[in-house]
Amino acid sequence: MNRRNFLRLSAASLGASVLTGCASLSFKASGKSKPNIIIINADDLGYGDLGCYGATKVKTPNIDSLAKQGRIFTDAHSASAVCSPSRYGLLTGQYPLRRNLWGPIGTSQPLAIDTKLLTLGGLMQDAGYDTACIGKWHLGFGKEKTNWNGDLKPGPLELGFDYYFGLPMVNSGPPFVYVENHRVVGLDPADPFVEGKESVTQKWPAKGGYKRIGGARKAHELYKDEEVGTTFKDKAIEWMEQRSGTKPKKPFFLYMATSNIHHPFTPAPQFKGTSKCGLYGDFIHELDWMVGEILTAVEKMDQTDNTLIIFTSDNGGMLNHGGQDAWRAGHRLNGNLLGFKFGVWEGGHRIPLIAKWPGKIPANSKSGHLLSHIDLMATFAAIVNRPLKNGEGIDSINQLETLTGTPGSPVREQLVLSPNSPSHLAIRKGKWVYIPAQNEGGFKGEKVGDHILGGAAAFLYTSRVKSEVVDVKIRKDAPPAQLYDLKKDPYQTTNVFAEYSDVVKELDAIVKDYRKEIGPYKRTGWIN
Repeated sequence: MNRRNFLRLSAASLGASVLTGCASLSFKASGKSKPNIIIINADDLGYGDLGCYGATKVKTPNIDSLAKQGRIFTDAHSASAVCSPSRYGLLTGQYPLRRNLWGPIGTSQPLAIDTKLLTLGGLMQDAGYDTACIGKWHLGFGKEKTNWNGDLKPGPLELGFDYYFGLPMVNSGPPFVYVENHRVVGLDPADPFVEGKESVTQKWPAKGGYKRIGGARKAHELYKDEEVGTTFKDKAIEWMEQRSGTKPKKPFFLYMATSNIHHPFTPAPQFKGTSKCGLYGDFIHELDWMVGEILTAVEKMDQTDNTLIIFTSDNGGMLNHGGQDAWRAGHRLNGNLLGFKFGVWEGGHRIPLIAKWPGKIPANSKSGHLLSHIDLMATFAAIVNRPLKNGEGIDSINQLETLTGTPGSPVREQLVLSPNSPSHLAIRKGKWVYIPAQNEGGFKGEKVGDHILGGAAAFLYTSRVKSEVVDVKIRKDAPPAQLYDLKKDPYQTTNVFAEYSDVVKELDAIVKDYRKEIGPYKRTGWIN
């Protein structure tokens, strides 16, 4: 048996054993109604961006309250350090390397997820749930080049969601419109999109692979930067309230992906100037308010005790213009973790994750066990009694005991870490993290002051802080790769590659085995 098959069988058997151990939560057997499930997936929210994770320059009372009423995780990781592949992993339970997906999806690229794959939406539909995706999608539309003037299908509705409303790409790039189900909202056939034409409302210049898409005046004018957060909140609450009035009542699954706090930072006027770290912090305050409004709506529906809420982020914080302003004000986006969005160091992919489920998840509890977004597939399958079939959620492990109980040891021992570049595909096993290359795998290794920039921060934004940015030079005698003991050195200050050759050999073999899944590499999209 080769290593890959062994790993797959080990994950499957481990997930099955955990499911057996959590039989007390079987709703089908007990006759209890299945819980509503809400995932709130923030954008670029770092490990240090919340009060409950140590932030002092921003106030997040609603999210902090969620943590006090539930469980906070300190070793949770996104499927990737980049937005599109991270969302792919969360929704499919598969490593994005299996799709050879590393960068952000471009404006005209087709749907990244094969419609034959089971997604969280499809899983919940199979279990009898009403399902909705509201907010940022950023996984492409259609089978070939996206036709913004036509039906945007396949898309979320072909992946298990009954309803979709949201931002098709990012708030920093075209087309700057809303999409509802299969169509752009407000699109007038007499005024279609025109590729290459400037948008009437485009304030943020198209960079790299993001093409300008103009025309469609009415559709563009409906999209107002400072109203996006409020719009997503309103749509989510409206959809949930419609579910509470249906007969017979069905449980609902809401995947809400906010554009907060992705740049540009455009909070509603009432939040501007409310934090101690500029628009970056103000955008966090708006996000916290959105979460509070969702929680209040669930309470008014009398569904609090029967609703599992998971709050998390798609990757680590990005040290862009707003992030640098916040940094100068004393705010640490990713706490004391090394690195930022796009890179393979911990700051790129270790993210906040909070879960609340009254009566199931102990209040005011904390877990340091290893957890990944990818594990939501197998965990939800256990909750709703819809067993995963062969090949479904292949990299997902059932973490229901980690979520609700007090396991003595981590359910997941091993995790693939995926940055912006396959050259830095890394592996976490137990306390060890192995990176088979130098630096962090972003676009350029630079630093502000004494701290290393991760990802594209320097690539895009050096013009504003040029006097503070210097190149990070790799020592001539530096090891060819990196090994860190996260138990002793959680902030990755010391590379112990040369001291543990046996560990390096073991972990390098695992990385090479996963590389066989990749094939020829082609960068998708461009920087977001």
